[in-house]
Amino acid sequence: MDYQALIIDMKSGETRDILMAELSELGFDSFTEDELVLQAFIPFPDFHEDDVNSCLEKWKRKSGFGFRLERIREQNWNAIWESEYEPVIVAGKCMIRAPFHQPLLGIAYDLVIEPRMSFGTAHHETTFLMLDALMNENLNGKRILDQGCGTAVLAILSWKMGALAVDAIDPDQWAYDNALDNVMKNNADGIRVIQGDAKSIPATDYNFILANINRNILLQDMEIYASCLAREGVLFLSGFYDKDLPAIREQAQKYGLRFHQSSSKNHWICVKFLK
Repeated sequence: MDYQALIIDMKSGETRDILMAELSELGFDSFTEDELVLQAFIPFPDFHEDDVNSCLEKWKRKSGFGFRLERIREQNWNAIWESEYEPVIVAGKCMIRAPFHQPLLGIAYDLVIEPRMSFGTAHHETTFLMLDALMNENLNGKRILDQGCGTAVLAILSWKMGALAVDAIDPDQWAYDNALDNVMKNNADGIRVIQGDAKSIPATDYNFILANINRNILLQDMEIYASCLAREGVLFLSGFYDKDLPAIREQAQKYGLRFHQSSSKNHWICVKFLK
């Protein structure tokens, strides 16, 4: 599947955060960024140029940035990542690297992730926060659901931390194929990869549910998460800004989930709820 790339010349970090949130609402599911440029990616069938132009023209008038569109062919993606993708180390214990990077000594959890076009390389704040939060938990012998798994990086870490069984679910064909590939690369044979949305969740007794998606989907599927979580289970949510926390907390409380704690990075947030 081809992707549509949106390349934006940025001048304001604050504008960047808000713009990324708005583009996420339009279906953009992957971002790369440096000091001056933001790149956003969306599956080509989901790209609607009129909607994107309407969003960007507003910001262009306010901030004066320029942007351009580029169609990314599937066969070119690995070459792009090999030239730009750097490994990430979380909390000094977990390394997320591509197959072309060398492992490091002293790392407890070495995760080999072929990123392609799927979300979940730990470069984005939400994935980093989820990985960091997960490493503070005891997953030994637990049942885990990674909903909206992307690369399956959270599922793979869960397995390496001793989980009994892990389900990784994503509706996107590219993410599903990528997750299968990454599971094989990490010899994580206890992970079951499923293509689908929250209605495809196969069990109702997970000890941990991990959902790094976006605000609207989290609000929409909160009832399903609550029903699939075992008693005294843990729900980790990310993919939204700290300003959205009140709405997320209200929806979670409605279905018997109790706020426990949160962490944030650059206005993105990861939240822990208990059942």
